[in-house]
Amino acid sequence: MTREEQILTFWIDDLGTEGWYAGGDEIDARCRAGFEDLWHEAMEGGCGHWLTSARGALAYLILTDQLPRNMFRNTAKSFASDPHARSAAKLAIDKGWDLEIPEPERQFFYLALEHSENLVDQDRSVELISTRLPETGAENVIHAEAHRQIIRRYGRFPTRNAALGRESTESELKYLAEGGYGAIVRALKGE
Repeated sequence: MTREEQILTFWIDDLGTEGWYAGGDEIDARCRAGFEDLWHEAMEGGCGHWLTSARGALAYLILTDQLPRNMFRNTAKSFASDPHARSAAKLAIDKGWDLEIPEPERQFFYLALEHSENLVDQDRSVELISTRLPETGAENVIHAEAHRQIIRRYGRFPTRNAALGRESTESELKYLAEGGYGAIVRALKGE
């Protein structure tokens, strides 16, 4: 089995939708044990050849956008490969590879944009999730809208400030104290 297929088997078949956003020590440890070496390889440009097909691009996006958030939780390294993921997502979307991947896995092409601290990427993420995830997008649109609201308001994700050594503003501290991202999601859901 290729390394790309190992990532896809682990992420899609083993973890599945229940594990993608569950986090926790056990999942984080499994991600590190299985893929930390490959993440370092990708950071050095060693996995770029994966970006020649839809499945290869999906594996690359999981490796550079999803897995680091588990492997390096609450550290700057969890965001270090985001530029690689954004570039890969834009390339794959422009080539229409996202549409070759079924839902709900297709969402990973758009999450790399949703994780961006750039409002243009945020707008594109909301648009793509709204139009290219017809079966599973309703919940994802709420989360994409929440991310976009945060970037519109602060120009960055305040929850990353500590990990990235950034000083939080008073308004960001208030946002965090009032529930942060979760509060925005609940408001968008009308809760």
